[in-house]
Amino acid sequence: MVVADLHTHTTNSDGTFTLDSLLAAAREYDVRVVAVTDHDRTHPDLNTPVTHVDGVTVVHGIELRVDAGDQEVDLLGYGVTDTDALDAETDRIQTDRVERARKIVANVEAETGAKLDVTFEPGVGRPHIARAIAESDAAYDYEAAFDDLIGNDGPCYVARAVPSFEHGVELLADACGLVSLAHPLRYGDPEAALDLCADLDAVEYHYDYGREVDLRPVERTVERHDLVVTGGSDAHDEVLGRAGLDHDEYRAFRQHVSL
Repeated sequence: MVVADLHTHTTNSDGTFTLDSLLAAAREYDVRVVAVTDHDRTHPDLNTPVTHVDGVTVVHGIELRVDAGDQEVDLLGYGVTDTDALDAETDRIQTDRVERARKIVANVEAETGAKLDVTFEPGVGRPHIARAIAESDAAYDYEAAFDDLIGNDGPCYVARAVPSFEHGVELLADACGLVSLAHPLRYGDPEAALDLCADLDAVEYHYDYGREVDLRPVERTVERHDLVVTGGSDAHDEVLGRAGLDHDEYRAFRQHVSL
């Protein structure tokens, strides 16, 4: 049973949840704890590391993309207390996100001849663009937009300017109670990604990859570095509980985040 879904996104980045609908979904799916982990920004309406609302615990988090040298990976920070350094870096990233989105949209419109309806504001990302492609007269649905146009190897892809792994860890360690590696088996080189856990507190063990995966490398990494286990749905829609922590795993997690 999933007690804590520690990976969700809201309209503050590229999800469809508002805070109110996230709380409603937590009650609907009987999830007692949710973490808001928007991409590269903290949530402006969460002013404390942890909030309790009508029986639901909301952990203020962030998902930060970093450059680990041979590949980019995502770090999850939990129990955020905003710092000047983190705010400055997320502001810089959001400016870059908007400019990147403009370039990707221009590329897609040139490639397909379609006109996309995208709002260029902080939090904008490729999911927004993929939805706009699917709603346009281009011959691509949401998945095909990523597969054929804006994915990392696609003709319309534009790279982002992200902080280094070392700088990202430093920023999150100062601002958060716990720092985890997100979805380690999604990367091109999972082994190299898992090696980064030597400098982290935790790793996302429970995750809906949408395919069969061998979790033994993650289990060995947890044991080798005595890591806390995290997990979540990575919800960009309004469904919770596809992945997350059970009671015992949540007890271990909450020792590191002031709950």
